[in-house]
Amino acid sequence: MNSLLITGGRVIDPAIQRDEPVDVLIVDGKIAAVGRDAAKQATPLAENMDATGLVVCPGLIDIHVHLREPGQRAKETIATGTAAAARGGFTSVVCMPNTSPPIDNSSTVALIRERAGREGVVNVFVTGAITKNLAGEELAPIGSLKQAGVVAITDDGHCVQSHELMRRALEYAKMFDLPVMDHCQDYSLVTDGVMHEGYWSTVLGLRGWPSIGEEMIVARNVLLAELTGAKVHCQHLSAAGSVRLLREAKARGVPISGEACPHHFTLTDMAIAGSEKFWTVDGRSIYPTRAAEDVLPAWPSYDTRFKMNPPLRSAADREAILEGVIDGTIEILGSDHAPHCGFEKEVEFDYAPFGITGLETELALSLMQLYHTRRLGLADLIGKFTTLPARLINLSKGTLAIGADADVTVFDPDREWVLHREQTASKSFNSPFYDWPLRGKAVATIVGGKIVWRE
Repeated sequence: MNSLLITGGRVIDPAIQRDEPVDVLIVDGKIAAVGRDAAKQATPLAENMDATGLVVCPGLIDIHVHLREPGQRAKETIATGTAAAARGGFTSVVCMPNTSPPIDNSSTVALIRERAGREGVVNVFVTGAITKNLAGEELAPIGSLKQAGVVAITDDGHCVQSHELMRRALEYAKMFDLPVMDHCQDYSLVTDGVMHEGYWSTVLGLRGWPSIGEEMIVARNVLLAELTGAKVHCQHLSAAGSVRLLREAKARGVPISGEACPHHFTLTDMAIAGSEKFWTVDGRSIYPTRAAEDVLPAWPSYDTRFKMNPPLRSAADREAILEGVIDGTIEILGSDHAPHCGFEKEVEFDYAPFGITGLETELALSLMQLYHTRRLGLADLIGKFTTLPARLINLSKGTLAIGADADVTVFDPDREWVLHREQTASKSFNSPFYDWPLRGKAVATIVGGKIVWRE
């Protein structure tokens, strides 16, 4: 019998509204006891972890991760991607289907699940494609994908442009109780844009990616979710209009949800111009202003590490995303961890691929922008990484209730640290947050009762 006793920590479990200093006993991969007397139930052979001064919570879940297998192992592998997840405090990740070949059939799902079971250090859940080859022309076999074990369908990295085809996808998804995750991008409006359309795109001479290109598809998804009753999840929202549309739809009871990424509520499009700063005063994270020019050296102009899809937007958009997260309009946080080879990013901004890595900095950035600024309580923040994503994709995860899987994250919300490029566990190095002053860090990640990473 394998057992682990975690003592002295502040246990926060949003699923059952627990927030108190108690002990947690894990036996044979399950939560066996949570309380002040949990230690009395432990055997003398139980391993002991002292969590004094730390937060103990259900294992964090990231529902938006690109592991790049099969076909793109030069960028990331299941082994390296899950190692990065463990270092970031994540016990479960949901991988996207825009691989090579795409995950649009049951055989590819089986391949990933087998490899993840053998090489992954955290739980890996698989999404299937909405359309064959992510081409947006013909539905993928949604029923067989469900039978193969996918937890959702999405064409992430692409967006189904045909409203009729998207309607049919939602109708089928509802039959199989699968949420539909959508990358919201109207190609006719975005065309070949590479950064947010606004002041800085004009100054820098880069083609604009307008906010309405996202908002138009969010509006489409609201109407289709209302029509079909299917669960629709809008991925990596970045625009103020998207938050407004989502807020209004949720008030009417439409089954639609949204997700935000830390880079969209931490940075703005000024970063591409080399004008973005980030600094702290008296331990509090302060968002940059133009008056803070001398606080930190400017980031290099046209740095492709700041190129992602959807793009970094204006300060007003950033504030709207934060407000959406705070008031619950945006229920879930995810990284959109998108690794790329160095040579792919080391080109002119126009030609670089979209995407950044984010698993290792996601928790810290969220704590800095939401918790340490006193805009969101710690339990509410943890819920956006645990209970709410588990509920969306129907996982029996995200809780420390007795009998639940022993997926546990232990973190220090006040730990100050810096992620250097050479320290990352990911195979790729396209993060814009290297050498940033960060606050909040995972110190242990436990999956199925086994410590898979410990500082």
